[in-house]
Amino acid sequence: MTDTLIYANGRILADGKAEAASHLVVADGRIAHIGDAASAAALAPDAPTVDLSGDVVVPGLIDAHSHLVMMGENLAKVQLRQVTSPQQLRETLLAARAQNPQAERLLGAGWLNAAVGAGRPTAAMLDEIIADIPVYLDANDLHSVWVNAAALREMGITAQSPDPLGGRIVRDEQTGEATGLLEETAAQQYVWGTLERLTSDEQRDAYLRTAIETYLAHGVTGAIDMALGEAELASMRRVMSGYGIPPFRIAAHWLVHREASDELNLAQVERAVVLAQEQHESWLKVVGIKIIADGVIDGCTAAMCEPYADGTQAEPIWDVAALTPVVTAADAAGLQIAIHAIGDRASDIALDALQAAFETNGSLPRRHRLEHLEVVSPRNIQRLAELKLVASVQPVHADPAIQAHWRENLGDERVERGYPWREIRDAGVRMALGTDAPTAPYEPWDNLYVATTRRSALDPELPANVEELKLELSEALASFSAGAAYSCRWEDEVGTLAVGMAADFSVIDIDPYQARDRELLSVRTRMTVVAGEVVFTKESSKIS
Repeated sequence: MTDTLIYANGRILADGKAEAASHLVVADGRIAHIGDAASAAALAPDAPTVDLSGDVVVPGLIDAHSHLVMMGENLAKVQLRQVTSPQQLRETLLAARAQNPQAERLLGAGWLNAAVGAGRPTAAMLDEIIADIPVYLDANDLHSVWVNAAALREMGITAQSPDPLGGRIVRDEQTGEATGLLEETAAQQYVWGTLERLTSDEQRDAYLRTAIETYLAHGVTGAIDMALGEAELASMRRVMSGYGIPPFRIAAHWLVHREASDELNLAQVERAVVLAQEQHESWLKVVGIKIIADGVIDGCTAAMCEPYADGTQAEPIWDVAALTPVVTAADAAGLQIAIHAIGDRASDIALDALQAAFETNGSLPRRHRLEHLEVVSPRNIQRLAELKLVASVQPVHADPAIQAHWRENLGDERVERGYPWREIRDAGVRMALGTDAPTAPYEPWDNLYVATTRRSALDPELPANVEELKLELSEALASFSAGAAYSCRWEDEVGTLAVGMAADFSVIDIDPYQARDRELLSVRTRMTVVAGEVVFTKESSKIS
């Protein structure tokens, strides 16, 4: 065998099972053998050996729902997820300003409602802290952005600025002036659009490289990007070609924005069709479209069948009439469809539109998916199974440490079926686990800990969040590897440790099947291998 290497004296966790072999043989970028020392030596007697010294080999993890460029950018922003009071917010922002006094604007990410205190976030609150430069603070869920007056001016937002379809510029009831909070598509179009224009190609490429390097340091060998636009795709093409042999795999979904007509909506699908035909390399491919059907429960913008605790009831971003032509066209063209559906009404809409598309288009090879599914009815879980859809879920969104406001907004029995992963799994629905980085922590073992315990990765003292809905470790680990691979048609190449598959795997220091209590949170990646190439080692890394 040429280019052959034996990984010896480890625990090789193949096929998502706790049983382990000790030796793995890699040849020409693929797994040639999994077995014991004698069988590995018989197959490749002259091959060099890497002594794993008892460390554990798991399949390369695949983040089934990520935003790669945004993740890298987020890592450069002021981190606000741990801020628990307005005073702490003030101190954090002033410290960041003092550290970089020449900055043209201040970007922050991850704020939760505790940072705001009573009432709604306003530009005036931020102006009391920093008024001389624009301040943009992404909410933890990335579905709203809190800005100061200088940022409103930079974006050109006035009382006459229109709300885009599916979004809202929060305004003063008396004057109509923007108060400093932009929700849903208003955040996307005004804030994202402005910052995209202000970001150079060099900066964007650096963000992407940071995201890739960070993932590799945590044993993640591929990701499915869920908000692809022209700038992000151009960056991916530049960065991946610049590596020579790319160390990471990307499948991407083109983000389709709700526009005022079917014609404008369908034009975006047509663009995705062209890109899928143009960009289909094994390392980087455009696989489908992403649609955001509703908002989030924390902002009371997720579309629910019953009102929130305060009596409000948000409208969906997409209704069935607008969504059906889009998914029908995408389905007919062979694109994969991913629909963000957090509220139960949103999953009604998504499933109705997909079912209508299937009836129109007849039998086709499909691999469509619903994202998040935080509140979903038992009937719709059965529909997921009947339509053979993938349930794409993100465990750390259910972390008890960030659930107080989520639960308060619902305020009834719906909280006892929130994030119903066990029900989804038991219905026979294929599952893909991801992080939704940067809306939540990207660390895979934090996500696997929450998935398998329903306890907090942030605060060990908190009780579990509806513990009976947890997953078994074998189920969760398989969903973060094989399930994620299946969700983008990579299952014949990656996602499992098996002979003939690409040699994508990571070496970790703790056997997850023998971990106790919070030891899953202590898992550290020693080495990451992609297509047989070592792309990360702990000894050479600057990433902790």
